[in-house]
Amino acid sequence: MTRKLKAAIIGSGNIGTDLMIKILRHGKHIEMAAMVGIDPASDGLARAARMGVATTHEGVEGLVRLPGFSDIDFVFDATSAGAHVKNDKFLRQHKPDIRMIDLTPAAIGPSCIPVVNGEQHLDALNLNMVTCGGQATIPMVAAVSQVAKVHYAEIVASIASKSAGPGTRANIDEFTETTSKAIESVGRATQGKAIIVLNPAEPPLIMRDTVYTLSDVADEALVAESVERMVAAVQSYVPGYRLKQAVQFERISTPIRIPGVGDALTGLKTSIFLEVEGAAHYLPAYAGNLDIMTSAALRTAEHIAQRALATAQA
Repeated sequence: MTRKLKAAIIGSGNIGTDLMIKILRHGKHIEMAAMVGIDPASDGLARAARMGVATTHEGVEGLVRLPGFSDIDFVFDATSAGAHVKNDKFLRQHKPDIRMIDLTPAAIGPSCIPVVNGEQHLDALNLNMVTCGGQATIPMVAAVSQVAKVHYAEIVASIASKSAGPGTRANIDEFTETTSKAIESVGRATQGKAIIVLNPAEPPLIMRDTVYTLSDVADEALVAESVERMVAAVQSYVPGYRLKQAVQFERISTPIRIPGVGDALTGLKTSIFLEVEGAAHYLPAYAGNLDIMTSAALRTAEHIAQRALATAQA
């Protein structure tokens, strides 16, 4: 049997439980070692116990007391931005070289979007998976950036209110800040802006994302091809990720001023409309925001683990 690296998940809510199920079902180089929560009555901890995963409801303090803690290579943190800062500091006191995959907007470590910069930070001990909106939209900004310089990019992520747990709701400000920064640092836009909408519609609607970019004038066919290639790349680990309609273009000839960019700009406005349907591993298919986040985190950890195991065998 192929050796696997052991992982723990902190946070037994929606995101953590969905990620656990993905690892148990599809982990090739990663296996579940522990599920960590703070509510002994949480469904996530109960489900983990039923599936044979070690559990603790005593947070990271309980995790380090588990008999197998020394064998854990990865810790996925699906709590909140503030909690992650404390969790990272605490765990490094007990195991300095542990790898943290951060599914909160804390952004202690470099931002990672697997299809854009997944190869650049494989040695980082703390990797930030940005946000669900970032995972869905930054690949599109990067796709336009591959063809033309992007001066401004704005994304609007609309998610079903029912798919937003307490952690998501407590991190709205961090969501917009972290996503905006990653639009610039990873998507390579000069200026980025992010907006999240919690849609209360019943029945719940699947995740919808809109991406607007203003770039230098470029061949529209080349931009569309770049976007379509990037969509296909994301679909390799998020099958429910797709364009809602063809990419739209508009030539801007009258200069417009965008705060933070500087000079008034003309150029090519590109509008990209996406939807993300979840795999329904834990929550219903409308929770595509959870699916893209957990899928990206697992893809990143699998890549790191594969390289580590290959190096160990060499």
